[in-house]
Amino acid sequence: MTMDKDALGRTLLELEQSHLKQENRTSSEFFEKLLADDFFEFGSSGKVFYKKDCVEAGGVGARDLSLYDFEIHPLSSEAVLTTYRVKDLTQKKDTLRSTVWKFIEGRWQIFFHQGTIVKST
Repeated sequence: MTMDKDALGRTLLELEQSHLKQENRTSSEFFEKLLADDFFEFGSSGKVFYKKDCVEAGGVGARDLSLYDFEIHPLSSEAVLTTYRVKDLTQKKDTLRSTVWKFIEGRWQIFFHQGTIVKST
């Protein structure tokens, strides 16, 4: 996969924003496509989630979320770490987020994700 860093950043920012949208968060089909088969997450709740947990009926649940301070950190030609912050207006908390994206079968998929609660800004 060859893409300049700016184009890669725009692509991954779009993907990160897409899974924060309420209509996508409740779609099992959306997460079936977005998450790698071996996906896992360390949630801000302290729970560990796997792909099967996210593709159940109802997806991961709708919330009012906004993303900011987005950065990318290329790890290889087919893996990228993204970091950013999310303001969760529904649960009234802020989190630091990190995602490892892998280029699998011609598209970017989430391999790993972590959310860590931080003090509100």
